[in-house]
Amino acid sequence: MFVSVVIPTYNRLPILQKCLLALESQVLRSHSDDFEIILVDDGSTDGTLQWLQREEDRFPHLKLFSQEHGGPAKGRNHGVAKSRGDVIIFIDSDLVVTDGFLDSHLSALKQAWKRQGNKLCFTYGSVINTSNFDNPTSEPHKISDVSWAYFATGNVAIDREILEQSGLFDITFCLYGWEDLELGERLRKMRVKLVRCPEAKGYHWHPSLTINSIPRLIRVEIERAKMGLVFYRKHPSRRVRFIIQFTVFHLILWELLTLGGLINERTLRPLLAWLIRRGKAGIAMELLRVPLNRIGVRALFREASLAGFHF
Repeated sequence: MFVSVVIPTYNRLPILQKCLLALESQVLRSHSDDFEIILVDDGSTDGTLQWLQREEDRFPHLKLFSQEHGGPAKGRNHGVAKSRGDVIIFIDSDLVVTDGFLDSHLSALKQAWKRQGNKLCFTYGSVINTSNFDNPTSEPHKISDVSWAYFATGNVAIDREILEQSGLFDITFCLYGWEDLELGERLRKMRVKLVRCPEAKGYHWHPSLTINSIPRLIRVEIERAKMGLVFYRKHPSRRVRFIIQFTVFHLILWELLTLGGLINERTLRPLLAWLIRRGKAGIAMELLRVPLNRIGVRALFREASLAGFHF
């Protein structure tokens, strides 16, 4: 069995270096013949291509491709087209894995195929969030790391033929968010089962919150809202409404929790700055999530109104 690890990347060179080195350190037992790393650079401007070309001898499994900036859906499709694996594993370029990562996915897949008598399944590894850049794999697993998503491409493995039957990713999702969960809805309709594989650990690094990063986080929420509406148009179900928070319940919830917008990124700023100065950026981020959710839900309803949706 040959494995292709497909990774789209955009301006993440420092953590990408750790991501690739961790993959080159994999210990493969009897579950795989070999593997390749298919990296698709999505128009990075931070020197990613130049660095990889200089350091190519350090990454014998790496195959590098590039495209004009078009988003992760386009990048993953590009990567699958260039790959030759029987099994496709998707991870993000800010994920640092343990040395048994590939072997764990393949072992769980093989067991599930034998148990089911078919390959209608995918394995979903554990994703542990961390802001520890120097030693990301030292982070303990936390309650907040538990995900109820059905198909999230931060850490999944799937049979190539099943993936291709699904139609791959919809490149209409050109901004941030939802392209993987939308593919998950199609896989669900194909009766493809989720098999949890906690042994396949990936440590998702993201920088600690700073005051200067708040405008970017707001932009991300607005992009998520736009892509959320694309998601709902393709799958106009109650389930998807709840996934993207496109309900009156969510609209009322975040209005109440922010006191109608009185609690927002501006009024919270002094408290957030105080927490950050005292090394409590994680708590600051959790507080900020409340007004960010209001921003995202209001943007979603605004986009829906402009598109002529009726409630």
